[in-house]
Amino acid sequence: MLIFFFSFGIANVLGQNTSDEEVKRVQRTIFIYNFAQQIGWPEIDEIDTFKIGVLGPDRTILDLKSMAQKRKIFGKPVEIIRFQFVKSVKDIQLLYVNNKFNYDINYILRKISGKNILLVTEDYNYNASMINMVNVGNSFEYEINQDRISNEDFVIAPSLKQYAITSAQKWKSLFKSTEDSLEKVLDENEEQKEVIKDKEEQIKQQEERISNQEKAIDTIKERISERNKWIEELSNESAIQEKKYEEKLLIEKELEKNIQDQVAFIKDQDEKIKASTEEIKKQQEYLSEQNDQIKKQQAILEEQLSEIDDQKKINWSLIALIIIVLTAGFFIYRNYLIKKKLNAVLEQKNIEIHEQSLILESKNKELEQFAYIASHDLQEPLNTISSFIGLISEDYGDSFDEVGKESLDFIKDASIRMKKLIDSLLEYSRLGRTKEFSDVNMNGVLEELRADFKNILERTNATIHSENLPVVKGNEIELRLLIQNLVSNGIKFTEENTIPEVYIAATNRESNEGTKGFWEFSVKDNGIGIPEIHKDRIFAIFQRLHSREKYQGTGIGLAHCKKIVESHGGQIWLESEEGKGTTFYFTIPK
Repeated sequence: MLIFFFSFGIANVLGQNTSDEEVKRVQRTIFIYNFAQQIGWPEIDEIDTFKIGVLGPDRTILDLKSMAQKRKIFGKPVEIIRFQFVKSVKDIQLLYVNNKFNYDINYILRKISGKNILLVTEDYNYNASMINMVNVGNSFEYEINQDRISNEDFVIAPSLKQYAITSAQKWKSLFKSTEDSLEKVLDENEEQKEVIKDKEEQIKQQEERISNQEKAIDTIKERISERNKWIEELSNESAIQEKKYEEKLLIEKELEKNIQDQVAFIKDQDEKIKASTEEIKKQQEYLSEQNDQIKKQQAILEEQLSEIDDQKKINWSLIALIIIVLTAGFFIYRNYLIKKKLNAVLEQKNIEIHEQSLILESKNKELEQFAYIASHDLQEPLNTISSFIGLISEDYGDSFDEVGKESLDFIKDASIRMKKLIDSLLEYSRLGRTKEFSDVNMNGVLEELRADFKNILERTNATIHSENLPVVKGNEIELRLLIQNLVSNGIKFTEENTIPEVYIAATNRESNEGTKGFWEFSVKDNGIGIPEIHKDRIFAIFQRLHSREKYQGTGIGLAHCKKIVESHGGQIWLESEEGKGTTFYFTIPK
C-alpha cells in the first residue's frame, strides 16, 4: 500500500508536467514554421531546399526534424541543421536560438548581417532580435523588429504584424503574467505536497494497525532511502558535469582565440613578404634599366670609333700630311678624353649595380630566414594546443557528452589544419634556394609519379597521357614537385561522375633573338575548370576557391608551382573554361 500511494502521487504530477511540456514543444515548432511561411523571402524560387538552423545543444532540433517530415515551406522540402558555433552559421534561411544557452544576440546579428537569414529567438529582451518569442502559460506570444527584418530585404505578412506584441510595456506585462503563472504552479505543487503528506499520515496509521507487516514496510523504506540517495548522487554528478562543461567552453573559447591570433599573425607576415617581393621587383626593374643604358653607351662608343676611322681615311686622302697628323691627333685626344670620361661613368655604374645586387641578395636571404623562423616558431604553441587536446581527450573524454566530444574533435581538426599550413609555409620558404641544376629526364620523372599515384589512379580510374618529354636543366626534386602538384590537381578537382584524364606535352620554342630558346610544357585536365574572375589570384599562397569539406588541401600547391618555375627562369600561366577543364602552361629555358 505504501508503494501504491507513493507511485500514484508521483505519476499524477509527472504525467501532467510531461503532457504540458509536449504541447509546448509542438506549439514552439508550429510557431517557427508559421514565421517562415509569413515572411517574403528574396529569390525564394531559386533555392531547392528550405534550411532551418538551430544554435547550440537544443533538443528543439528533434521537434523541427519531426515536423519537416510532414510539412513543407513554400512547397519546398525542409532541412534542419545544428550549429555549435555562431561563426559556423551559413547557407540557411532561418536561425532559431534559445536564450537559455546564453548566446550573445548582438554577436549573432553581426555575423548573419547581409546573408538573408531570419533570426527567431526565444525569451530574449524586447526588440533585441528580428522575431522574439516568450513563454506565456501553456503557449507563446511574439514581437517583431520591423527595422531589422526590412534591412535584410524581407517582406512581413500583414497577419504576422496583426498578432505581434507592439510595445515594450505589453512585453513586460507578458513576463509578469508568466511569473504569476509560475507562482501559481509552485502553489499547486505545494498543495500536492500537502496531499502527499496527508497520504503519508494515512499510511502511518495503517502501519500501526498492521503490526505483522512491519518487516516488509521497513524493507520498502530502506529501498526508498537507497533510491533517494541514488537520486541525490545523480544530482551531484549532474552538477559536476555542468561545471566541467562550462570549464570546457572557457577552454574552447581561449583555444579558438589563440588560433585566430595565429592566423592573423600569418596573414600579417604574408603581407610583409608580398611588400618585400614588390620592392625586389622594383629593384630588378631598375637594374634592367641600368643595363639598357650601359648597352646604349657601348653602342655610342662603337659608333664614335667607326666615325674616327672614316675621318682618318678622308683626311689622309684630301689634306696634307701635317694637317692630317694634327687633325688626327686632335680627334684622337678628344675621343680619348670622351672615352676616359665614359669609362669612369661606366665603372661607377658597375659599382652601383654590384652594391645593389649585394643588397638584394641580402634581403632575399633575410626574407627566407624570416619566413622559416616565423613558421618554425609557430609550431611551438600549436604543439602545446595539440598536447592539451590529447590530455583532455585521454583524461576526461569519457566524462563528456556527445556535444563535448564533438567540440574536442573540431579543435583537434583545426590544430591539424594549422600544422599543415605551417608545414606548407616552411616548404614554400625552402623552394628556389639551390641553383645547382643538372640534366633531368622528364619522362623518368613522370614514370616515378605514375608509381606514386598508383592507388589514386586505381581508385578513381584516372589516366595520365603523355608524349615524349625532353631532358631539361633544373632541380629534379623541385621539377618533380611541380608536375606532381599539377597532375594531382587535375585528378582531384573533377566532378563526382567524371573519370579524370590528364594530358602532358612539351613543345620546343625557339627565340627570335637567336638565343637557345625554351621548352613549353602543358598539363591539361578535364576537371571543373577555374572561373575567369579567379585566374589572377589562383597562384597566390593559401588561396582556396572551394570549401575544405568539398576538396581537401591547404591552397599552397599552385604557389609552389609558380615559385619553382620562376626560380628556373621560366613563366607559368593557365587557360580554363568553367566546367570543361583547365590547361596549365610553364616554360623551362634550355
